[in-house]
Amino acid sequence: MTGPLALDPARSALVLVDLMDRIVALPLEPRKGTEVLTAAQELAAAFRAVGAPVVLVRVERPGVTEQPPGSGLVPGLAHPGDIEIVKRTIGAFQGTDLDARLRERGVSTLVFGGIATNLGVESTARAALDLGYDLVLVEDATAALTAAEHESSTRLDFPRLGTVVTVDQVRFVAG
Repeated sequence: MTGPLALDPARSALVLVDLMDRIVALPLEPRKGTEVLTAAQELAAAFRAVGAPVVLVRVERPGVTEQPPGSGLVPGLAHPGDIEIVKRTIGAFQGTDLDARLRERGVSTLVFGGIATNLGVESTARAALDLGYDLVLVEDATAALTAAEHESSTRLDFPRLGTVVTVDQVRFVAG
């Protein structure tokens, strides 16, 4: 896609996957976790400004009494009114109420960012597609453990699942 993408704020939600201190701090490619975080914060601010939902997903390891240090969302990422989802699998739909929370808001299009491109983001996107959502995948708001994993998802898989864009291409239709 080369031009801007016009999203309906009444039908769209931003889904940010695993932006937790311990994951943002990993050695990531093709961009650092802090760069993904900056892009995600820019997207979240745009969605909040038009009243569109922001979903913040974080993972908790099942069957342990205490989560590893850095398992909370990056401080300052969550704002009042955001939807917070705790997942215990790679994707954010299995075993959570994410689908119900999106449907009650009339959401039909999901815009994705987060870490890791080929794991949490792609797994959640595939489940969303199976549930009938339209997908927008923001390439420069994602990163993986290797550039090859990121490229495989963004160049091979994501175009088959939805529309691949950059942060600068995400716009909203006037309502």
